[in-house]
Amino acid sequence: MNCDDEMRALVSAHVDGELTPDQQKRLEAHLAECEACRRELADMQALKQELDMIKFTEPTDKEFQRYWSGVYNRLERGVAWVLLSVGAIVLLCYGGFKLVEEIIGDPALRWWVKGGVLAAVFGAAVLFVSLLRERLAVRKADKYSREVER
Repeated sequence: MNCDDEMRALVSAHVDGELTPDQQKRLEAHLAECEACRRELADMQALKQELDMIKFTEPTDKEFQRYWSGVYNRLERGVAWVLLSVGAIVLLCYGGFKLVEEIIGDPALRWWVKGGVLAAVFGAAVLFVSLLRERLAVRKADKYSREVER
């Protein structure tokens, strides 16, 4: 018999108390001859004893309250940042539109000043959209980006 496959499965099943009487006899016969499997069995039994000593303790009401208040605070702050960002974007877009409208409609300004301002505003808008698109693409493709931020 090969110790690496069937016997290892029987050793594990023995530790968990899942062997049939026939499997138990086969395992005992193998253990009488194989030192490696005896060591494996002893290690697994020691590990099982250690794991059986670990007990789950119920969190207290105070711990639950602290956890949920943390969740609520993060959610609340996240929503606040989204609203602030949307409001700032709307105001900046409106201000940019009014600036361009005022510059275009001013007959006192020369054509090259108007063209320069329009080019700067258009360039800033293209740069913003480009950076936003790149960040979104990286965020979707990079599975570690959220881990680095923590």
